[in-house]
Amino acid sequence: MTLVVFLAILCLGMATAASSSDPSLDSEWQEWKIKYGKNYSLEEEGQKRTVWEENLKLVKLYNAEYKQGKKGFTVEMNAFGDMTGEEFRKMMTVIPVQTRRKRKSIQPPMVSYVPKFVDWRRKGYVTPVKIQGRCNSCWAFSVAGAIEGQMFRKTRRLVSLSPQNLVDCSRPEGNLGCYEGNTYYALKYVQHNRGLEAEATYPYEAKEGPCRYHPEHSAARVTDFMFVSKNEKALMHAVATIGPISVGIDAGHESFKLYKGGIYYEPNCSSEVINHSVLLVGYGYEGRESDGRKYWLIKNSHGERWGMNGYMKIARDRNNHCGIATYAIYPRV
Repeated sequence: MTLVVFLAILCLGMATAASSSDPSLDSEWQEWKIKYGKNYSLEEEGQKRTVWEENLKLVKLYNAEYKQGKKGFTVEMNAFGDMTGEEFRKMMTVIPVQTRRKRKSIQPPMVSYVPKFVDWRRKGYVTPVKIQGRCNSCWAFSVAGAIEGQMFRKTRRLVSLSPQNLVDCSRPEGNLGCYEGNTYYALKYVQHNRGLEAEATYPYEAKEGPCRYHPEHSAARVTDFMFVSKNEKALMHAVATIGPISVGIDAGHESFKLYKGGIYYEPNCSSEVINHSVLLVGYGYEGRESDGRKYWLIKNSHGERWGMNGYMKIARDRNNHCGIATYAIYPRV
């Protein structure tokens, strides 16, 4: 596989930005800033207001199409409402998909029956939604979540593990802290390190610091890890029989940035360009199964105010939509 993953400010003059603002939106703008704790310098205010109004137009357009039955999901002015698409993509991390070659992929056992609905949150495998902030650490949250699930399966104790431990300490394996990272290298670190701390002893800081891992505080170990074969049927069996799976997706779209709810389907989504890591915690369908409204359920790392309390439904069995099955990996503990 020779896939290349691309990582991805608006520079408008303050006077121009201010003059183009719609006065009828002043109160809505102020309410949005208060809700999301936004504070800007005088120069930033005009720039961010312009971007915010453009995103608001997009939200109204998308939601109008939802009401017309043209889209299966809704969007909203969330915490990313003042970000351009370029700024949002800068929060994403390069995931070199070719690293799959370094590890054997497996086809999970194709059991005769798998449930039509799986949600590992209901079984106690999933910790609360967290916020990565401006650090490109989605890969660390995804890996921590996958290990948390497998440790729960083994010990019946759910412990929130430390993404910060991974951000600070996995450079020798190939990761670059808050600049970029790879779930493969993160799992490799935990395996070689023979441990990963809990978030309680190694809290998240949203910035890279010196490695402060203490073996005596280790809360989890990884003995091995495997890629799931690159197809949705194999992924479905893996989720059903193993637990939450770390996956990569193409999240570089305005629709993803502002997603609120429903089954996400973005025509411009790529199945090859992977730029964001999330945790796959289940699957199911809405309405009648024959209608084809099937979905994957993912846990994101943008906080509970994004999406469906931090989660998203992505279209399932739609030609590997957004690359959901392209870079799926899980640990053995």
